[in-house]
Amino acid sequence: MNFEVKTDERQEVEQLIENAVIAQKEYANFTQEQVDAIVTAVAEALTHKSVELAKLAHDETGFGNVTDKTTKNLFASETLYHSIKDVKTVGIIEEDDVNKLLKVAIPMGVVAALIPSTNPTSTTIFKSLLALKTRNAVILSPHPKALNAIMTTVDYINQAAEAAGAPKGLVQVISEPSLEGTQALMASRQTALILATGGEGMVRAAYSSGNPAIGVGPGNTPVMIEKSANIELAVERIIESKTFDFGTICASEQALVVEEAVKEEVVNALKERHVYFMNEVESEKVGAFIMRENGTMNPEIVGKKATEIARMSGIDVPKETVILISEQTEISKENPYSREKLSPILAMFTVADWAEGVATCRELLLNEGAGHTAMVHTENDELVKEFGLAIPASRILVNTLAALGAIGGTTNLNPSLTLGCGAVGGSSLSENVHVAQLLNTNYVAYGTK
Repeated sequence: MNFEVKTDERQEVEQLIENAVIAQKEYANFTQEQVDAIVTAVAEALTHKSVELAKLAHDETGFGNVTDKTTKNLFASETLYHSIKDVKTVGIIEEDDVNKLLKVAIPMGVVAALIPSTNPTSTTIFKSLLALKTRNAVILSPHPKALNAIMTTVDYINQAAEAAGAPKGLVQVISEPSLEGTQALMASRQTALILATGGEGMVRAAYSSGNPAIGVGPGNTPVMIEKSANIELAVERIIESKTFDFGTICASEQALVVEEAVKEEVVNALKERHVYFMNEVESEKVGAFIMRENGTMNPEIVGKKATEIARMSGIDVPKETVILISEQTEISKENPYSREKLSPILAMFTVADWAEGVATCRELLLNEGAGHTAMVHTENDELVKEFGLAIPASRILVNTLAALGAIGGTTNLNPSLTLGCGAVGGSSLSENVHVAQLLNTNYVAYGTK
């Protein structure tokens, strides 16, 4: 990756970094009480702005819908906040008298945070709150398509933080986003950590920057519907999850893998809830629209209603349609239905039995989305264990909504909008990014032998 940068982009980034370094050095001396007061003030202020920011994000990007974007904003300002508010992040955070160990929390410094267009305001709130809680400064590199929404969010964050006593310059944003500016930010020797949420190319660039990075790859969540599953409830969860913000969360369901014994029941339940099964000709038309000639996902489908995608693809569907589904047998890079589709489009694979279903889920993830997320609907706990041992995914969810379960909304996983995919997915970690990932820990160890 070539990190040569034009003068104007470099100058803005260098100034932002200089501001961040000065602010963070001051903030590093704040007490836990001071830090917590700032984090609380920001969380409360952004909660009050959740609807306004959702409208801004939707109007600017055209992705998803205001109701669900509001929920995502509240997930960051409330759910995440409540998970971090009592966590110690300053000074000695743990004393182990038995093993004679002390743990000391140390801020990293300046964090570079890439912000995607699919979840712009919620990801800005999320990464900013984590940085503030851990006494780091953060510089946001916004997706150009969501610049105004992201900058407005940052303005509200800074108003609340500075009113609560935070130094000016802790949360900043590149005002004229460009590839060159982002590269300069990631490559700077003053950048302590890169949080890369975005396309595969940008994640690879983050890891090539020479600085520590946490990058997340694409999702492609397979959903195994095992014959003991509560079919009605499973289908309700799948539809609620897949239609949430019209599929913009990368952990959302992408392919149903259904045991033949319950296929008829699954299909009927889906059709009753306005899921449209495309025929072969319709599937070909939509498939051609999903994938561009260069083999990447067409951004025109992202976060759009099923009926709108159908119209753009040239097929007619009932106006009540909430999801388009295509029955498939092939898993390959050339088949868009076996890859990530950030929209209300699903593939369905029929399998003879459990063993074939597990193998199909594995194959789907290894085709795309390795290390990210998988889902199983079953009432058999022994099969859950088998699935967990066999599937290459960092988050293996059971009987829930994939989109919200993976981020910790309907499970007890750490609430997060940055999901590690492990080594198999090209990521440096497999956890949901949370407070611990933005702290260095110094260990004080007494001699015991």
